[in-house]
Order: sequence, then structure tokens, then C-alpha cells
Amino acid sequence: MKKNRYLSVSLIAAAVLAGCSTMPPQNTALDEARSVYGSARTNPQVISLAPLELQKAGESLSKADAALSAGDEAAVNQLAYLTKQQVAIAQETAKRKAAEMEIANASAQRDQVRLAARTAEAEAARRQAALAQQTAEQQAARDRALIAARQAELEEARRQAILAQQTTAEQAAALAAASAEAERNEALIAARQAELEAARQQAALAQQTAEEKAAALEAARAQAERDQARIAQQEQQLKELDAKQTARGMVITLGDVLFSINKAQLSSGGVRNVQKLANFLNQYPQRKVLIEGHTDSTGSRSINQPLSERRADAVRTALVDMGISGDRIETRGYAEQYPVASNNTAAGRQLNRRVEIILSDDSGNIVPR
Repeated sequence: MKKNRYLSVSLIAAAVLAGCSTMPPQNTALDEARSVYGSARTNPQVISLAPLELQKAGESLSKADAALSAGDEAAVNQLAYLTKQQVAIAQETAKRKAAEMEIANASAQRDQVRLAARTAEAEAARRQAALAQQTAEQQAARDRALIAARQAELEEARRQAILAQQTTAEQAAALAAASAEAERNEALIAARQAELEAARQQAALAQQTAEEKAAALEAARAQAERDQARIAQQEQQLKELDAKQTARGMVITLGDVLFSINKAQLSSGGVRNVQKLANFLNQYPQRKVLIEGHTDSTGSRSINQPLSERRADAVRTALVDMGISGDRIETRGYAEQYPVASNNTAAGRQLNRRVEIILSDDSGNIVPR
């Protein structure tokens, strides 16, 4: 009985060992990468605003799974780290694009409010001109009626004067008085006619003023539409360049993944980004750029300084080859002088290894560092 019990225990232990031998290998870094990627895939904002970045993270995760199956732990760790970085980039890209969309919507609403105010002003001017025209016409009608009445009175006075001349001296005096009244009436008619002409001129001037304001409003509306279209196009191009607004202006960052490790030659991805920048500069010839090279703190100053300068010069050379005049481009190398993250971690050092491109304003001015 005891012997059978020992046999059962041995069989159970063998089964456990056999089960363990078939369990998939585990990797903490890969598990963390799967977790952050899964979280990003459930974020609607990331899915809609950063699909390409999220797709790159998924591809890196699939490669990490393949490396895990192949037993390449170093590749697994590297691809897991790359996946987490790409997920972080996707999340930040989604946040930035959402903020830029809010800014663009607010600007469009302000333009609509201004346009509505100008339209109301022009409408008020049209109404005022119409009222002035109507008032002038009404006054002219009253003046014509008064002139007709005065003419009728004058005619009657003349008839009375003729009758007075044929009778007595009193009638002659009455005729003189009537003639004097007639002259006064004629003077009044002339004054009324002058007032009517002045009213007509005033109405014409009001109409001309209203038409000029309407033309100015139409010109302002057309200019506003052109400006809005230009701003929208410029914002779209800056989005494609992944430009960020800073105190120094719009800044485009080329990370070290667009260069070979410890090299200054642009990768194919870096060349594509620089081509987008060249297209933007060709479209806005008043813009200039300042290209700044940066490194992390792992190397010596004697190595980092020329490396940062060569990377900045590599971007300048690419822009000149793409047709951008060299007098619009300035380069500087700062080595590890201006880090954007801690150099105590690999992630921080990767962020510090970069080339920053500062765009000038429309007048070609760049805020100095």
C-alpha cells in the first residue's frame, strides 16, 4: 500500500515537470510592453489621432513576441523598450493633436464672430441709407405738393391783380400787395426746391457711403477667408512636421532614431522629415530656420561637441540639396549642454540625442537661446 502511494507521488511530480517544460518563457519587460500597448488600444483619442504611431508600437510588440519564441532575450528587452517608447509617443501625439484641434476651432469661432459683427454693421448702414432715401422722397413729395399749392395761389393772385387794375386805385394797391406776395411765394418755392436738391444729394451720398462700406466688408470677408485657408494649410503642414509651440517659436525635433548610432548621416526616415520641412520653407520663403545639434552626456566633450555640430550640418546640407538657400539656415552644436530629460536613464539619454529645428516668425526672426 505504501509502495503504491510513493509511486503515485512520483507520477504527479513527473507530470508537473513535464507541464513546466511546455510553459512559454516569461519576460517582465515584454509583459509591461503588452500592458501599456493594450491600454493605448482602448483609448479612443490615441486610436483616432495617432494611428500610425500606435501601429508602429504593435509591430514592435509582434517582433518582441517573435524574439521571445526564438529565445533571444536581448532582442526581446530592446523591442519591449521600443514598444513602450512608441506607445508613449502615440499618447503624446494624440494629446498634442487634440490640443491643436481645440486651438484651431477657437480661432475659427473668433473669426466667425468678427465676420458677423462686420455684416451687422454693413446691414445697419444699408438700412440707414434706405431710411434716408425714404425720408428724402417723402419730403420731396411734400415739397412738390406745397409748390403746386403755391403756384395755384400765385396764379390766383395774378388774376386778382389784373382785376384790381381794371377797377380802382385800391385794387391797384391790392394788386401791388398781391404781386409782392407772389414774389415772396416764388422765393419760398425756390428755397423749397433748393432744400429738395440738398436732400437728394444727401440721400445719394448716404447710398454711396453704404455701397463703399459693403465693398469694404466684402473685401474684408474675402481676405479673412484667404487668411483662414492659409492658416489652416500652415497648421496642417506643421502637424505633419510634428512641430511643437515653444517660447522660442515652433520647434521640430529629429530624434536619434533618424540618425545611425553615433553617426551624423540621416536615415531614410530622417530624409523624409527634412523633405517635408523643405517643402514648407519653399512655400513660405520669408521663414528661416536655426538647426541645433544635441547629445547625451555619455561621451566626452571632445566627442559630443563635433558630433552635435555634424548632425546639425547634415540637416543643413540636406535642406540646401533640396533647394533651400543657405542664407536662410543657421546651425549650432551644443553637445550635452541643454538636455530635455535626465541622462541617468536610457530613455532620457535617447531623448537628449536629438536635432532641434527652430522656425522663425513670418518676418524671419528667431528668439535666441
